[in-house]
Amino acid sequence: MRKTVVIVGGGFAGLELIKRIGNSSKYDVILVDANNYNFFPPLIYQVSTGFMEPSAISYPFRKILRNLKNTRFRLGSLIKVVPSENKIILSNGELSYDILVMATGTESSFFGNENIEKNSLPMKTISDALTLRNTILTRLDRATRYHDQEQRKRLLTFVIAGAGPTGVELSGILSEMKNSILKKDYPELDENDLGKIYLIDGQKTVLNTMSKKSQDYTYDKLKKLGVEIKLNCLVQDFKDDVVLLSDGSKIETKNLIWAAGVTARAFDGFSSDSFGKGKRLKTNPYNLVQGYDNIYALGDCALVSGDNQYPEGHPQLAQPAIQQANNLAINLEKVQSQWRPFQYKNKGSLAIIGRNKAVFDLPNENYFIKGFIAWLIWILVHIMGLVNFRNRLSTLINWIGYYIYKDQNFRMIIKPNEKQ
Repeated sequence: MRKTVVIVGGGFAGLELIKRIGNSSKYDVILVDANNYNFFPPLIYQVSTGFMEPSAISYPFRKILRNLKNTRFRLGSLIKVVPSENKIILSNGELSYDILVMATGTESSFFGNENIEKNSLPMKTISDALTLRNTILTRLDRATRYHDQEQRKRLLTFVIAGAGPTGVELSGILSEMKNSILKKDYPELDENDLGKIYLIDGQKTVLNTMSKKSQDYTYDKLKKLGVEIKLNCLVQDFKDDVVLLSDGSKIETKNLIWAAGVTARAFDGFSSDSFGKGKRLKTNPYNLVQGYDNIYALGDCALVSGDNQYPEGHPQLAQPAIQQANNLAINLEKVQSQWRPFQYKNKGSLAIIGRNKAVFDLPNENYFIKGFIAWLIWILVHIMGLVNFRNRLSTLINWIGYYIYKDQNFRMIIKPNEKQ
């Protein structure tokens, strides 16, 4: 009899595992996700700034799974895990499992600050990206109706908290918009009306996890784009249209974009001993969650032990998630005595700053690529990371158009009315 494998989360790890075991004669697979589509998080900032349409980086799960004979999809949100009964409780029912795989990713962490959580603009989901796009475009149009320059600057000043890849990429693309597109689309606004773009981080450098060469190059290029960078500085609060910083300074703005931290999602039903740093589920080298014999964790929500090069856990990036899923899929097809422990193979780190500007740290720390070549590599890697050929083709066409004309066509304010 085939065992039932329930996979919660259809991101990099969950989808990769399904591709590997979805046609296996040993398993019936059920994918559970709160959305009915997979999306590509590394490009979400381009949706939020109107450089890409949401459908270019997303694809329906049911279409992805239609050729996998032993796989089904369940739309629903995980509420609770009941390990003693081998079942999970969803927002719309229950599911039983023989094997449970947690691949639930992360969510934005606001470090307990209610004002920031309430008033800032996060950058984790397609919904977040569309909200940010609508906000940017609405405030640009509103600024054209104001005659007071200070009011205009508050609307058009953007503070980005977090100088990791997302923060760097977003500050770069907003600067390029400010320097080219806005001047053409909003003739009512002059140079003095456009506010500044701030990038804030508590670390001493941008791109803290990358090489010093990449950090220095990125810092220099962002400064040349006009980004105001404040390091060794934290966003402490955001209220009454004022961002309060840990160095005592203030920035008047209506726009705080939050890319400063993430945390795994802790679900009811797990023992408190199962959670480690950042609410990640502690696992053995085979991704088996501590304290359980049939529950696994993959990707960003997993804190995998046994890899000596990463004693504090693997980076919460796509490659560790994909590689963990591949390793678990191979193990599940073997008897347990033949299982191999997970070892992460670093394939390098990429970050884009703007047009013709990117950095690429190769696995060997002595090698570093910057500029146009790194930018081309970034484009290739991200196009190949998309789910299907249609998405890859439409994305490539969008980028070619932007490269030639320094413009894009997705600056629409769309606010659907949802009906249950």
